[in-house]
Amino acid sequence: SIPLIVVMREILKLVKNQKELKRLLNEKKILINHKEIRETAYPVCLFDIISFADSKKNFKATFSKNKKMIFEEVSNKEAEIKIYKIINKKLLGKNKIQLNLIQGKNIISSEKANTGDSVVLNLKDNKIIEIMPVEKGRTAFALKGKHMGNSGKIIEIMERGGKKIAKIESDGKRINVW
Repeated sequence: SIPLIVVMREILKLVKNQKELKRLLNEKKILINHKEIRETAYPVCLFDIISFADSKKNFKATFSKNKKMIFEEVSNKEAEIKIYKIINKKLLGKNKIQLNLIQGKNIISSEKANTGDSVVLNLKDNKIIEIMPVEKGRTAFALKGKHMGNSGKIIEIMERGGKKIAKIESDGKRINVW
């Protein structure tokens, strides 16, 4: 993650100093994942959406192929959803499952999902739109390792030591993604 002040000042170049950012935050003109933020050092993580109320612009945090965080401008419709990876599950009761997602987010659901799958979540009402299992033909994004930032179609799924490894094809190269 990167502090919000660094993103706004050095990367997006939308403010000149911390005082300007504080003013924008106090006026509720900047939202991250459709939530009001008060801290200038708030951590901006992978796939977070930074929205500006005045200009109707939205930026999504992703990784470039050279492992640097970049911010792509996205439409208002794309800014309403975010993809999370399921890292754990917990049974709470009959038909109630708590899905523990990456970045510390948890959601209670009755839908069937496996650890390692991804969840498309509507940020406005915290509802699951879609559960995307790890399977052939799906698009995968490498989150860590030497291939971080690469994405491509899954061509093969292997299992080693209880973990699924997806082999993806990116720019004509075949890479292993955990």
